[in-house]
Amino acid sequence: MIVGIDEVGRGPWAGPLVFGAVVLGGVEIEGLTDSKKLTKKKREALDVLIREKALSCGLGWVSAEELDKVGMSKACELACRRALEQVTVPYSEIVIDGTVNFLKDTGKGPYVTTMKQADLLVPSVSAASILAKVARDTFMKEQDALYPGYGFGSHVGYGTKQHVEALKLLGVTPLHRKSFAPIAELLGKETTRELREERPPVTTREIGDSSEDVAAEYLHAHGYNVVERNWKTKACEIDIVAEKDGVWYFVEVKHRKTDRHGGGLAAITKKKLNQMKLAARIYAHWNKADDADMRLAVVVTTGDQPVVTKVLVID
Repeated sequence: MIVGIDEVGRGPWAGPLVFGAVVLGGVEIEGLTDSKKLTKKKREALDVLIREKALSCGLGWVSAEELDKVGMSKACELACRRALEQVTVPYSEIVIDGTVNFLKDTGKGPYVTTMKQADLLVPSVSAASILAKVARDTFMKEQDALYPGYGFGSHVGYGTKQHVEALKLLGVTPLHRKSFAPIAELLGKETTRELREERPPVTTREIGDSSEDVAAEYLHAHGYNVVERNWKTKACEIDIVAEKDGVWYFVEVKHRKTDRHGGGLAAITKKKLNQMKLAARIYAHWNKADDADMRLAVVVTTGDQPVVTKVLVID
């Protein structure tokens, strides 16, 4: 049997990191997919079904304080292990969404398969993504009562305009990740150098995957329905296809370590813009939506732990 594992909460400025682990064991639950593609109502309904029908479920939590102490890579390993430790039935394979084996340094490492978009392709991973998303969103909503004025129930810790204004007015809470650059700057500190040096090197591919995850979460938090990720043909590719209010957005995600030299927006040259237009036309044609209202968009992320810093919609 397969244990599906997925996470939520790498990109937010506040709140915990949460991993979900689910063993379905052949149980079929209609509607399972990447949690970011579902409405809040549908996610919550599926969460109930998953808890009722799955053979075993687990959630692994790492608080903001603990994340600050150990760094993101170690936090992911800890949360992944904690989720898996709650699985109480035998299994023969572990499928983790993404490209990183967070269990490689444990006895479970050899049983792991990593897979990009596993939350779309493997039902148990889809279930894990839903379980983790609903649990974290519920937790963050509860924090509204403890920390009124921040809007944790709506943006769930992501770096929205509302969140930025609340931080300026009310300051930093114990929920905030003080090792993240935006929070460190508010506290008058450099981004936690000691933590950065302790983290193992992160590959360009891993950073790219993390940036796209953060961008997709950001769009979802702002009312967009993420329809596709990493859509490719031999001629072109699109990082994210999203829909909102009947408009289709074809999103390029650009990451830079800092905002110097124009940040990620500087990489959108005239040639790149033409490539984006071509990709959008091909996607629309393949999906019989040539007459749809379409826009190009760029989401820029920065930092060692990527956060969204700019969003540009191109008419």
